[in-house]
Amino acid sequence: MISKKMIKLTQSNSVIRAMFEEGNRLAALHGRENVFDFSLGNPSIPSPAAVNEAILDIVKSEDSMSLHGYMSNAGYPAVRADVAKALNSKHGTALTENNIIMSSGAAGGMNVILKTLLNPGDEVIVVSPFFVEYGNYVSNFDGNLVIIPACRFDFQPDSDTLSKAITKKTKAVILNSPNNPTGVIYSEKTIKEVAAVLEERSRKYKKPIYIISDEPYRELAYDDAKVPWIMDFYKNTIVCYSWSKSLSLPGQRIGYIAIPSEIDDYELIFDAASIATRILGYVNAPALIQRVVAKCINEQTNVAAYDFNRVLLYGALEEFGFDVVYPQGAFYLWFKTPLDDKDFAAAAKKHNILLVPGSAFTCPGYARIAYCVSKETIERSLPAFEKLAKDVNL
Repeated sequence: MISKKMIKLTQSNSVIRAMFEEGNRLAALHGRENVFDFSLGNPSIPSPAAVNEAILDIVKSEDSMSLHGYMSNAGYPAVRADVAKALNSKHGTALTENNIIMSSGAAGGMNVILKTLLNPGDEVIVVSPFFVEYGNYVSNFDGNLVIIPACRFDFQPDSDTLSKAITKKTKAVILNSPNNPTGVIYSEKTIKEVAAVLEERSRKYKKPIYIISDEPYRELAYDDAKVPWIMDFYKNTIVCYSWSKSLSLPGQRIGYIAIPSEIDDYELIFDAASIATRILGYVNAPALIQRVVAKCINEQTNVAAYDFNRVLLYGALEEFGFDVVYPQGAFYLWFKTPLDDKDFAAAAKKHNILLVPGSAFTCPGYARIAYCVSKETIERSLPAFEKLAKDVNL
C-alpha cells in the first residue's frame, strides 16, 4: 500500500493537468488547430536566441568535469554572485552570493524553504485564489494551510482579513505577484499594509513571521506597471524565483532563493536551506543551466507578444459580455462565470475551448484562461467564445 498522502493526491490529481491531457485527446479528434487549449501556463514563445547560444558556448569551452560535476549545495558561487549583482542593480539591494541559493525552479525553491521553516502543525497563510500546488507543498512538511480570500473587487489581499487569520502557529505567508490565476499585481499600498500587519503580529507573538514571495512572473508586467520588491517593505521576506517564464524555460527547472542577511535567523535559515536542497534530493540545481542563466541574466522573453494576446482576448471577452478582471501581469485572464464554474468549463469544452474552473484555485464562480498561446490560436478561438457567450445567455 502506498503512502496515504499520495493516495489522496492521486485521487485529486490537478484539474489543470487533466484539462491539458483532455486537450491532447480533443486535438487528436478534431485537429490541433481546432482546439483552443488555454488550460496550462506553458509558454509558447521561444527562449531568446542567447539561451541556445550560451548552451553551445559553455559546452564547447568548458571541460566535462567542471561542467558536469558537483558543486556546493547552494550552487556555483560565481553564478550566485551574478544573480545577486543583477538583483542589486534592479532593486538597490546589497545581496551577495551568500544570500542566493540556486534552486530547481520556484517550486523547488518553495519546497526547500518550507522544509527549512516548518515544524508539524505550523500554519502557512495563502490568499485565494492561489496556485493549487501550494497546499501540497505545505502538506509535504506537515504544515497546515490557512486560506484567506482576496478582495473580490480587485483581488488584492485584505490586511484586516490577514490579521484575523494569524495565530501563534503562523510561520509564513505566501504571496504571488503577478498572480496566478488572476493576473493582478499586488500594489505597493497592499504590500505596506501586509507588512504592517505582520510586524504587529510578530511583536505580539514574539516570533518572526516570514513572507515567501513566489515570483516566476515578475518580468511579465504590462502598461508600465511596477511589481513591488517586497524586501523593501518587510525584512523577513524570502524570494523564490524561476526563469520558466522570463526566459521561456519551464522544462529546465532553474531558479533561485534569495534570503537577505537582514532576515531573522539568517545564518540558520541559509545553512538549513542549503542542506534541505540536498536532502530533498535536488542535491544542487542543474549545473549546465546554472551557467546558462548566468550568461543570459539580462535577457528576456518577448513580453510584447503576451501583451498582444492579453489586449486582444480581454477586449473580445468584454465585448461578448463576460465580467473580466483586468490583467496587469503574468499571462492569465480571470473572469466570472455566468453559471457554476465547472458547468461553464463543460459548456466551453463543447466549443473545444479548454479553460480551468475557479474552484481549482479555491475560488468557485470564476475561470482562468492561460493566454500564453500563439496569437493565431486566440484569433481562431474568438468565434467559439462568442458562441459560448450566447449559449450561457450573456
